[in-house]
Amino acid sequence: MLFRSVKNIAEKALEQGRGIMRLAPTWVPRSFCRPGRRIKLHPDDYYILGLERGGIDERWFASTTPADNGPGTPEDEGLSYIVADEEGKERVLLRDAVEYLKGQIIGDSLWSKYQKWPMFSKFFDNAGPLPHHVHHRSEHAARVGQEGKPEMYFFPSQMNNHGGEFPFTFFGFNPGTTKEQVKECLKNFLKGDNKLLDLSRCYKLTLDTGWDVPPGVLHAPGSLCTYEPQFASDVYAMYQSVLYGGQCVPGSLLWKDTPQEEMNNFDYLIDVIDWELNVDPNFYENRFMAPKPVRDIEEMKKEGYIEEWICYKCKEVSAKRLTVLPGKTVTIKDSAAYGFIMLQGHGKCGVWDIETPALIKYGQLTNDEFFVTEEAAKKGVTIHNPSNSDPIVMLKHFAENPDLPLE
Repeated sequence: MLFRSVKNIAEKALEQGRGIMRLAPTWVPRSFCRPGRRIKLHPDDYYILGLERGGIDERWFASTTPADNGPGTPEDEGLSYIVADEEGKERVLLRDAVEYLKGQIIGDSLWSKYQKWPMFSKFFDNAGPLPHHVHHRSEHAARVGQEGKPEMYFFPSQMNNHGGEFPFTFFGFNPGTTKEQVKECLKNFLKGDNKLLDLSRCYKLTLDTGWDVPPGVLHAPGSLCTYEPQFASDVYAMYQSVLYGGQCVPGSLLWKDTPQEEMNNFDYLIDVIDWELNVDPNFYENRFMAPKPVRDIEEMKKEGYIEEWICYKCKEVSAKRLTVLPGKTVTIKDSAAYGFIMLQGHGKCGVWDIETPALIKYGQLTNDEFFVTEEAAKKGVTIHNPSNSDPIVMLKHFAENPDLPLE
């Protein structure tokens, strides 16, 4: 798309939404996953991209990061589009809009530091657990032209009418585990179950709570539908060979995002792991996250809302849950740009109608996802809930946010 066309559409969207821009749904398949069918995609459409691409089990939010799904992946897979008309014919990638309008969208400080919108979030919705895998730290990711990836989890009640096949997550390793033990498991990857989980710890997942997962920490996410704010990267490697239920992991994923000169070097795979974090005896105390009100709950209720930090242990990425009580109108200010996704209810947000769809056809536009510029966030976003019974609930995902009470 030509520069003038991109810039014109982005400016139109910015002006018509008064700093709040409507985003089209971004669906992402994974060939190694089975859809949990809780992300509201129409039942006919989970395999609409073809069996070779895999089922759609992720929806990405406010994304300027392409999905790294191997050969045959469309170049815009994983990227969010801003739409500037009702039919969705006038659209521009959020990535391109940020590139052309810079601080006008994400704020001058963020643009100066990253020259891009440096995070995205997603709903991850798998029927079963994922393999024990790792997202590389910056020094390892840089060797394959990527960036390190911290991420966080939150398990919304609204997205979990069932828990899937295994609503438990393994994190890291048991204290006392040795690198040689892990290396032996990795060497056995192609021989069947490499028994890596024998060395790990499992935690039952609790709705409306979450976990902090720094880069370098091994994790085997359980089968709850999960909201995942994360840094703008899709770097990973799978260290577990056979999943619960017998699903096998291709050997190529053990070496994914490994530099060519390190292929078949198991010591390199061990070096990717942040060892101290993985064997932390206080992992639960240091990584578990229960919601924390941004201020006194009773005071907020009197004003018609409740807002909580739900992801707050990482300075690069954070998230809030905002609840607007029935019949209330509130104006909420933030110090940073953010994207948001609706979980419940309907109403108005600025000039926009907002609503929570029950079912979405692939390619259909919705009124449940938006991006708020830094300027609009600082001025305050006015939200009206016309219902006399149903709250509006939304999740808000931020990059660096000066309001964050970092732990």
